[in-house]
Amino acid sequence: MLDKINLVVIGGGPGGYAAAFLAADLGMNVTLVDLEKNPGGVCLYRGCIPSKALLHIAKLIGEAEEAKNWGIEFSKPKIDLNKLREFKTNVVKKLTGGLGILSKQRKINFIRGKASFLNSSTIKIEKAGGGAEELKFDKAIIATGSRIASIPSLEIKSKRLLNSKTALDLPAIPKRLLVIGGGYIGLELGSVYDALGSKVSVVEMLDGLLPGADRDLVSHLSKRIKSKFEDVMLKSKVVEMKEVKEGIKVKIENEKDEVQENIYEYVLMSIGRRPDTGGLGLENTNVEVNERGWIKVDNRMRTDDPDIFAIGDIVGEPMLAHKASHEGRVAAEVIAGHKVIFEPKAIPAVVFTDPEITWAGLTEREAKEKNIEVNVSKFPWAASGRATTLGRSDGVTKLLSEPGTDRILGVGICGPGAGELIAEGVLAIEMAANLTDLKLTIHPHPTLSETIMEAAEVFFGQSTHLYRPKRK
Repeated sequence: MLDKINLVVIGGGPGGYAAAFLAADLGMNVTLVDLEKNPGGVCLYRGCIPSKALLHIAKLIGEAEEAKNWGIEFSKPKIDLNKLREFKTNVVKKLTGGLGILSKQRKINFIRGKASFLNSSTIKIEKAGGGAEELKFDKAIIATGSRIASIPSLEIKSKRLLNSKTALDLPAIPKRLLVIGGGYIGLELGSVYDALGSKVSVVEMLDGLLPGADRDLVSHLSKRIKSKFEDVMLKSKVVEMKEVKEGIKVKIENEKDEVQENIYEYVLMSIGRRPDTGGLGLENTNVEVNERGWIKVDNRMRTDDPDIFAIGDIVGEPMLAHKASHEGRVAAEVIAGHKVIFEPKAIPAVVFTDPEITWAGLTEREAKEKNIEVNVSKFPWAASGRATTLGRSDGVTKLLSEPGTDRILGVGICGPGAGELIAEGVLAIEMAANLTDLKLTIHPHPTLSETIMEAAEVFFGQSTHLYRPKRK
């Protein structure tokens, strides 16, 4: 009987609390262990949520500036940094506080502390308030997530060197900010500081921003960023940093081995995240970890230890909150004896820059790498009535389909609000919809969602607002 199962979930992020909540709903006795006051994890406390609150402010400032083009001028915004921090903090408090209430309503035993395995059936919890206790369990779910990655050779002890956590605290609005890393976290935070008034530069080792995304999606964002940021340095790397009176002196080397020196008031290091297995005591269990530090699991989220499951960032990419949540729910159901596996056809990814970039399923880059033949149809937002009313034609909607069947294999969108549109693409992929299904689905007008329908119509040479001859 489920009420006799003692389940312990280690980590209270989106994966951990989703697993704990569903397990409690299914009738298990659940203990949730996390260092924070309430569930929420990195996403709610130091990641997705606070960054999106600040990006909302950045968007508001950006739209006010663009209104000049439409005959409306606002005076230069006055930024009250304390109030801005308070807004962000209150958003976090509201959401994490709500999760605390939901945890109590489900009668979950929430313990603030850090857990480690003594063996395959016992954990030790070092409590946040002092003291420790041992806890026996029938099943355990590891959901400790990931931690900020760094470059040891560039680590310096300076308050002016920020990471994705400290940058969200808004210590100041620097006159000049350097972002190390052209991935989504660095670009999102760089966009925030740019909107607040900083001159932002970004340095990226590879030949383009957002290396994992298709270039035709990134091109719109790159163009906008290059027009707003002070500098975008590709195929370049930071080789040395040193704190000076004016800030941090940085040496940057390009592909030609040329080195330039610049002084930035602050530097944000944003080179990704790594799985957080430190201090878990996995050596006392049969849990196996691969060469990249990720815990090995099967499609039921089971580790090599039959009573221990693992979910979220700690089991591998993509490191996304919504992926962790679904994995957590799968683990809870498997423990409950349900026949279920984690086997998504598409996991959406969203970059909340301006414009936003999002994709799901197969990307064009992956198709080329794997020699998968696909048909690609695109609808440029310059032909969208709704995009034109917003003054934002810098976007595109792209569909990848299977030759012969026209089944949707992938969807990519770039443009304002793209993250709100991608769910239709995910559903189309999961339901094995084809281009005709999308073409015949009536979309409201005028909306940006129409671009999905018209991208399908483009394939057949029948788009109302874009002339493209039918493919032969």
